[in-house]
Amino acid sequence: MSNRVFVLNPDKTPLMPCTAKRARKMLEAGKAAIWRRYPFTIILKSEAAKQSQPLALKLDPGSKTTGMALVMEGKTGRQVVWGAELQHRGRAIRDALTSRRQLRSSRRSRKLRHRPARFLNRTKPTGWLPPSLMHRVLTVISWAKRLDRFTMLNSFSMELVSFDTQKMMNPDIQRQDYQRGTLFGTEVRAYLMHKWEGKCAYCQKEGSLEVEHLVPRSRGGSNRISNLIMSCRKCNEAKGAQHLEAFLKRKPAQLRRIQAQQQASLADTAAVNATKYRLLDELKSFGYPVETGSGAQTSFNRQQQGYDKAHWIDAACVGASGEKVQVKPLEPLNITCMGRGSRQMCGTNKYGFPIRHRTRQKVFFGFQTGDIVRGVVTTGKKAGVYTGRVSVRATGSFKLPQVDGVHHRFFSILHKADGYGYNF
Repeated sequence: MSNRVFVLNPDKTPLMPCTAKRARKMLEAGKAAIWRRYPFTIILKSEAAKQSQPLALKLDPGSKTTGMALVMEGKTGRQVVWGAELQHRGRAIRDALTSRRQLRSSRRSRKLRHRPARFLNRTKPTGWLPPSLMHRVLTVISWAKRLDRFTMLNSFSMELVSFDTQKMMNPDIQRQDYQRGTLFGTEVRAYLMHKWEGKCAYCQKEGSLEVEHLVPRSRGGSNRISNLIMSCRKCNEAKGAQHLEAFLKRKPAQLRRIQAQQQASLADTAAVNATKYRLLDELKSFGYPVETGSGAQTSFNRQQQGYDKAHWIDAACVGASGEKVQVKPLEPLNITCMGRGSRQMCGTNKYGFPIRHRTRQKVFFGFQTGDIVRGVVTTGKKAGVYTGRVSVRATGSFKLPQVDGVHHRFFSILHKADGYGYNF
């Protein structure tokens, strides 16, 4: 099953999403035209009456990936009509800022070592976030605005993910009544699922997972978060009461991978915790009601309904409204933040010295890097039909993910570059 199609009136006001079959019939009958490829949107050629139903945008914010789901409330209950997963580029931004800082530091140490330090001359405004974190907020808000423009949204739901590391290190930090509630252990489980990406630590398979002790309880292992991982039933029983080193004695590469991931920092968790309230404030500025829920509640809702682990499914299960929601199998839209190019005036080598010139021109022969194009090559060894994100060159020889070195005359634009890459 595919996502529903967004529909616009001739005056570009939104209507309720329709099924792909209905959209296809209207396109074939000439009653509508394609307005946008990603997300797929059609525009009607004649005015249609507006019939609205409650439609909520539900979000599962993450450090690397944010899940999005549009949930419509109808006669049969709540149903997911559109899903997407937004891949952030926060780490790429962090690495780019680090590289720039190192190059500037090197240059200034060579040429301006006699100058007084000026790095504290500017104070940061209240609520300032680093660019790599603010990027996560802005991209989610950009898509919220885009969906608000193409659909008849009237509410938001958002997961306020909060992993209390002190509580996970010491479960006795608060009263036992609180610790032994209905959701006992789900905060730890939600954190472990996040850390191990919903896969078994041993075999890397998805499915029903259990909390496993690295050092068995029978050998003095504790319930500290540093001693817990996620495991499938088969691997859990195979390991039994063995130490990790003994169990993976003949698989050293797998042992190193688990040890490295087990010692990973809480940087991703910190990124989500640092941005969640800023994102909440931005959503409230739309003027729609905003529902919130915890990560443990989302996991609880999803497991109670028997749904598989996925970011867009987690988004659909956020909050109290996620307790009963129909999630039919569909192909979510995968959205990747690609950026809009670089403003760097020249390329440098690893020592920071300029070695190549960078042109200020972005458009060549009517195309620019990031356009989604369709190429039809009729002759030669590269003959075929190709669709994808194009990388342009001044020579006119363009590159697609499937093929390189195709002349620009074979291409036609399907979707202009907007800073994102798309696939299903």
